[in-house]
Amino acid sequence: MSGHNKWSQIRRQKEKTDGQKSKTFSKYARLITVESKKASGNREVPGLRAMIEKAKAENMPNDNIERAIKKATDNSAVMENITYESYGPGGCAIIIETLTDNRNKASQEIKFILSKHGFELAGMGSALWAFARHDTNPLMEYANSETTNTHTRISETNTTNDTNYEKWKPTTTVPLEKADLELLGKLVEELEENDEVQEVFTNAE
Repeated sequence: MSGHNKWSQIRRQKEKTDGQKSKTFSKYARLITVESKKASGNREVPGLRAMIEKAKAENMPNDNIERAIKKATDNSAVMENITYESYGPGGCAIIIETLTDNRNKASQEIKFILSKHGFELAGMGSALWAFARHDTNPLMEYANSETTNTHTRISETNTTNDTNYEKWKPTTTVPLEKADLELLGKLVEELEENDEVQEVFTNAE
């Protein structure tokens, strides 16, 4: 997506005005729990260490980090990365990446948010065609993680995301009118504020 289009400008302004609300402590807690489970709680394992450092850089309290690490010892807490697809204002494609320990809850909340704005989930692969997937995560590359990323749509997987990492990049874009851009901004903001959602990608221009 061009860094000079209207949607990119709106996203940059949004980050300045609301402090990147999508980067909530609960989102980092989920990522830390996933890495802690992989590392069996060993903070010296690169993946976990890098995620802790990232959370601290966002001023996440140490108590929150400790709780997230300890949660990994709870065998009942299985975190899944689930990808949802949809179409938004002006026909733009939307990819919604979630990380959750309750797939039913995540699905219901995503559906509810979309329906509030007049949209719904799309079929598997119906939006992905407009994007190219980039599996080289700079954070995990730095951490020298040996984990292999996999992807499933609305199904189980065991991968993690860096919230600064743009995993899906549009191969084709859709120009939107001002009214549609405003509606898309509200939709994306509400999705990203949901604790189950890690990142939202769109091919809007």
